[in-house]
Amino acid sequence: MQRNEQLSQLEVESRRYVAAYVLFNQAVADRVGLHPTDLQCVSLLTIEPAPLTTGHIAELTGLTSGSVSRLVDRLERAGYVTRQRDLHDRRRVLVYPVPEAIQRLSAVWENLNEAWTKLFADYTEAELSLLFRHMQRTAELSQAQVQRLRQVDHDPQ
Repeated sequence: MQRNEQLSQLEVESRRYVAAYVLFNQAVADRVGLHPTDLQCVSLLTIEPAPLTTGHIAELTGLTSGSVSRLVDRLERAGYVTRQRDLHDRRRVLVYPVPEAIQRLSAVWENLNEAWTKLFADYTEAELSLLFRHMQRTAELSQAQVQRLRQVDHDPQ
């Protein structure tokens, strides 16, 4: 198969992949009663060293500070996070995940995890390394593209 044909097929399959993930994320969010963006924020909170400032959450998500404030409000009402003033800098607000709520969410993920584990079981170490590298690069590019799309004076072309 020619490189151009491979790239064309990759483009189509990438669109399927992204759509499948978005729909999966929506289904998990529906299951736990969260907005999909809120679910991903909780996910990020569990992999980052806690606590996070709202500014750091804005950096991680690409959301505006106002959007992050509303997101944290929703997560706090839903019982997933608490906010506390930073004892060293009273201007800063720290966002802490609530362990019991994270545990309930983790139970949903654990229920789905076996299928994901099986998916990766037959990959070689080299293939897993490639997948890892691809995911890292995709996450970095996605974060850069989010910033680009959210620029106030961006050119849509």
